[in-house]
Amino acid sequence: MVKVYYSPEYISAREEFDTTRKSGWIADSLQSDPIPGIELLPPVPITETMLATFHSTDYINAVKTGQPRSLAESQGFRWDPGLWTTACAHTAGMLTAARTALAGKTVAGTLSSGQHHAHAHHGSGFCTFNGIALAAHEAIREGARRVLIIDLDAHCAGGTHALIENEPRIRQLDIAVSDFDGYTPCNPNRLILIKSAANYLPTLHSNLAGLEAAAFDLCIYYAGMDPFEECYVGGLEGITFALLAERERIVFDWCAKHKLPLAFGLGDGYVNQNSPRERLIALHQLTLHAAVASGRKA
Repeated sequence: MVKVYYSPEYISAREEFDTTRKSGWIADSLQSDPIPGIELLPPVPITETMLATFHSTDYINAVKTGQPRSLAESQGFRWDPGLWTTACAHTAGMLTAARTALAGKTVAGTLSSGQHHAHAHHGSGFCTFNGIALAAHEAIREGARRVLIIDLDAHCAGGTHALIENEPRIRQLDIAVSDFDGYTPCNPNRLILIKSAANYLPTLHSNLAGLEAAAFDLCIYYAGMDPFEECYVGGLEGITFALLAERERIVFDWCAKHKLPLAFGLGDGYVNQNSPRERLIALHQLTLHAAVASGRKA
């Protein structure tokens, strides 16, 4: 069974937006139409001390109390007390998935999103706390020699890069289709901006082939679905449902082939008139199906 973390606290914020609601939609879909091989579990709660590993005390307090309001809302959401609960839960899910994958040398995941744009002193781009960077550093603290982050969200992972760039034991492969949150990567981290869908999978293939998987003890995968061509926030024409299904198979199979433990978060994806809620749920389910399939192949 693939352990996937979620609790109702993921949707505690009053803000009605995809990032604050879609984990609940996906969890509901797993209740009404289960994916065999997926076990939904609550994450281990995160502490303020753990958040303070990367985020400043002033920023943590702002998200918790709503003051100053501009800082509390720096990710783009209207503040309410539930925002603190939601942000902590999504971060806890990423951290718990990474610990589970590392300890069990397996695949684990979380229905978390809103992670990779968050910086040390503020939020950005619907991201409040950076669970990806936190999970990678915690894996190192718990004995991982090196950690690989693969970020395939539509947008650049500038927040994550800022938090891991001075840690040589963490490497990031970031393939984006939008230059939002762009940055200059430090070697050997890579940021590749794709402008043509025809180059998307070949770029992923070539970069994975260039990695020495045996050098890593954990892969953290941020599987954003906003590159989808009908997504109004970052979508690229030609990146179809089928292409994203193949992308998921490639990543999970690569990790399975190299016996590399993998922790995944759902990343971002949005609803609009051309891409309704049902389509978004189905897109994110591609990641869950690939996780289960890779476990059978390992």
